[in-house]
Amino acid sequence: MALPRFPLLAALSLGLLGAGAASPADAATFRWANDGDVNAMDPVTRQETVQLSFLANIYEPLARRKPDLTLEPALATSWEQTSPTVWRFHLRQGVKWQDGSPFTADDVVFSLQRILAPSSSMRAPLSVVKEARKIDDLTVDFETNAPDPIFPQEQTNLLIMSKAWCEAHGSTVPAFIGKDDNYALHNAMGTGPYRLVSREPDRKTVVERNPTWWDKPVGNADRVEFNVISSAATRVAALLSGEVDMIYSVPPQDIARIKQTDGLKILQTPELRTIFLGTNQSRDELPSSDVKGKNPFKDKRVRQAISMAIDEPIITSKVMLGLGHPTFIMWGPGVNGYDAALDVRPKVDPAGAKKLLADAGYPNGFKVTLDCPNDRYVMDEQICTAIVPMLARIGIKVDLNAQTKTKFFTKILAPNYDTDFYMLGWTPATYDAHNVLNTLLATRDGKRGEVNVAGYSNPALDDLTAKIGVETNQAKRDDMIRQSIKIIQEDFAYQPLHQQVIVWAAKKNVDVVQPADNQFPYRFINVK
Repeated sequence: MALPRFPLLAALSLGLLGAGAASPADAATFRWANDGDVNAMDPVTRQETVQLSFLANIYEPLARRKPDLTLEPALATSWEQTSPTVWRFHLRQGVKWQDGSPFTADDVVFSLQRILAPSSSMRAPLSVVKEARKIDDLTVDFETNAPDPIFPQEQTNLLIMSKAWCEAHGSTVPAFIGKDDNYALHNAMGTGPYRLVSREPDRKTVVERNPTWWDKPVGNADRVEFNVISSAATRVAALLSGEVDMIYSVPPQDIARIKQTDGLKILQTPELRTIFLGTNQSRDELPSSDVKGKNPFKDKRVRQAISMAIDEPIITSKVMLGLGHPTFIMWGPGVNGYDAALDVRPKVDPAGAKKLLADAGYPNGFKVTLDCPNDRYVMDEQICTAIVPMLARIGIKVDLNAQTKTKFFTKILAPNYDTDFYMLGWTPATYDAHNVLNTLLATRDGKRGEVNVAGYSNPALDDLTAKIGVETNQAKRDDMIRQSIKIIQEDFAYQPLHQQVIVWAAKKNVDVVQPADNQFPYRFINVK
């Protein structure tokens, strides 16, 4: 099985990889807490790490990630190209759904069709697929519209669902979160190492080990309880008191205290996610602005002024307490296509920024609302709060609308795209720049640009993105990615801020794997 070239990424693995399968006597309950909940049990309703990470413990892809983020077989045992545009996947024999029915090629074909539905939020990573064809019960061909050099990398978030289960429960088409409803939003039934036991949205979700799982567990967590504790102080208190074994989101100001507490430890590793600001460039008028009849963000000078006004080194050092790396590229170190030589932020220059605004016709600035989550990223609300006075210095008067990620994502993401100005974070699922280009920057056309909330559109970048997607010569491909970086930066399409550092905290008797993509695979949890 030949794999495309892929950079090896470091992961924090604590005493698990050499462990054997857990015996029943070793079985343990593991309790952890995060500041925000999983939005839905349906794996195609949102491209969001917490949701996809949780559901990957129940549903599985054809190929999954090891702790170092390299690929390994999962529901497929091998794959190969039978032509430049056809990838053949050989499925694993003997896999059972958690209801006892057999997993077959019909489920794979169905899942691909479902993920490409208009109501799916996972279309972009697989928009290159023309069709999936069942060859036999254990063989599936994926035909792409053009050669795709990283197609196996794009499979890791294609979580396979049971065709029969979806049909039996009226869930063959995914529902829009916040607009529609169906059985799959609240229930789950996969092939993975854990099965859903109970679901209390915004409070607690419980899974237990799947006794019929095809693979051998590495850890010993027989039952995992996921608790939602939105208050940072309460979340830390729950860890200190022993109420939970781990917290997934640690306030930077509490890191030193936790380190000094007997029986606790801090887990920390750089994350692949890039945090950025987006400006709505598709609206003719911004509803939240006092500028009428036109949209200031359509003028590149305004977007440039924003970048020049934000002192990102101050944000990462003072607000994030060092838990961030300032950047001006939409993908960071560890992602194929990152170029440190081009990662240079504009000089902080409020006077120059004010002149740009005046030249654009806004000498007195303007008002606008900034949408920001308060329970998703490291110090997210605090970062947005720090940006408000930085923009005020140049005359942009910002009303901050901080809200839970459930409300935030429903507001700004498809199908609503209801925002003028927003902060968002993105980890490319393929760990390749093309994912960012195709998902965040390509013109929205129903197949690509799905998370292009800004409505940004640049035909030259679209053309380059299409070529990058099919180029098999690595040197040519890398050169085109560098060209795309320059276009994005010169156009100030977005305002990249930083890559954050993942910080978890746990009891010392707990071992987990902490990959650089911030996923949390339960199969590696070991409670001693």
